[in-house]
Amino acid sequence: MQKLTSIERITNILKRQPVDRIGVYEHFWNDTYRIWMQNNWIPENVIFDDYFDFDIQEYWAFNLTADLDWVDEVVAETEETILKRDGNGALLRRHKLHDSTPEHVDFLVKDRKDWLAHIKPLLTADRRRINFAGYRAAKEAARKNNRFFVWSGVNVFESIHPVCGHQSMLMGMALDPDWVLDMATTYGRLLIELQEILFSEEGYPDGIWYYEDMGYKLHPFMSPRMYRELIQPAHTKTIQWAHSKKMPVIMHSCGFVEPLLPGMLEAGIDCLQVIEVKAGMDLLGLYKKYGDRLSFMGGIDVRVLYNNDRTEIDAELSAKIPTVKGGFGYVLHSDHSIPNNVHPETFRYFIERGLELGQYPSF
Repeated sequence: MQKLTSIERITNILKRQPVDRIGVYEHFWNDTYRIWMQNNWIPENVIFDDYFDFDIQEYWAFNLTADLDWVDEVVAETEETILKRDGNGALLRRHKLHDSTPEHVDFLVKDRKDWLAHIKPLLTADRRRINFAGYRAAKEAARKNNRFFVWSGVNVFESIHPVCGHQSMLMGMALDPDWVLDMATTYGRLLIELQEILFSEEGYPDGIWYYEDMGYKLHPFMSPRMYRELIQPAHTKTIQWAHSKKMPVIMHSCGFVEPLLPGMLEAGIDCLQVIEVKAGMDLLGLYKKYGDRLSFMGGIDVRVLYNNDRTEIDAELSAKIPTVKGGFGYVLHSDHSIPNNVHPETFRYFIERGLELGQYPSF
């Protein structure tokens, strides 16, 4: 059997072309790194891409904070939390002891007037927004290990809500859609301008990975019509630009986004990640419906790893991988991120068993 490099393998998977095995990649909570190292379960300062031999390596190169000169202002602090106002004018409370979604306390921007006065004029393609050196080093490391290298970062939905919060953003979709469309258009244009600067100087990645958390449990944040009218145009422009440079696009979304998938496919995504089971996403159902035109990464319920019980892991993997590997378009990944209650040897078993089930002997 011919063995592919990770670059060859992921390139084929994103095109749903024959490969030697399914791909493998994963995300971890920061707490997981810390706890695993504190318990001497893994070597200190280990790089998980190397330790678990992942097929993909990504790098987050851009800073889209509106005011690049702003120094975060600490408004209040306790032993467990810290409340800061950031360069978007957002007042957010974060937990200091573990990873969590920040509490949205207040936002400077609540409507179109605030956006035009405080944020939009600052959103220029300033070179300070780009970490050239970090991108260069990550790209070189990926090349050294023959990994599929992706530029990663947010697209427009995940750019807008840090400025005005989900509530004002979603109310704006209903009451002032032109404002939301303007924000999406502005951020979409900024992303392309920054990518043009970075890639012209440091070279192109193998692909683009956009993060867009557009759903929650059993529902997306917006209707399919709102997505098509207000978000999809910017998605289409950013994805078409990537495709014009021969770069496939992976799009991440936590939450239930199945109703938005037809529009996301029209926008041009090549792969959907992370397919969150507890939010209502069904990997097997999605594969049956879209597997001929969309690749998938994720959809394996991370909760089966919580008890470090290999029987639970076997059952979940055996129920899904033999089916979803059928169209050559699958990358093994949990449906979220690996928490610190999972032992590293449990995770290693998870990927080894998954790859065992994901072989293509006839390749």
